[in-house]
Amino acid sequence: MIALILISWANGAPVLARLGLGSRWAWPVDGGLRLADGRPLLGRTKTWRGWAATVLTTPLVAGVLGLPWLLGLAVAAAAMLGDAATSFAKRRLDLPSSTSAPVLDQAPESLLPALLLREPLGLGVLEVLLAVLIFVVIDMLLTPLAQRLRARS
Repeated sequence: MIALILISWANGAPVLARLGLGSRWAWPVDGGLRLADGRPLLGRTKTWRGWAATVLTTPLVAGVLGLPWLLGLAVAAAAMLGDAATSFAKRRLDLPSSTSAPVLDQAPESLLPALLLREPLGLGVLEVLLAVLIFVVIDMLLTPLAQRLRARS
């Protein structure tokens, strides 16, 4: 349960930052870089605001959960790395930013942090897979709600 909370926070912090801050500080992490294929490296929705929200708050949440802040920082970095990898893959598949790709959108950003948490939390393989599966389901249920909230603002 602690793993799922921390993984969910690390991945939800950018969404909360976007909802709270709108377009302020939404500079793309890739700086708008396009590769030889003409597609963006990551896309406009991967922002420094979102990365900062995750990296600054996930260690605090880890502390509240009784975990070392450094572990929280590692979980934040792993979640953002997984999210960036997904965005990179989606751009290569010619999917525009914010396009939904079920499971691809959730698996890397939850699996990488879950694997980091495996040893410190004593998680078995089934517990890691269960945390990822539950995260996928929760994210797939909440994403349409977040998109409606974004459309209103």
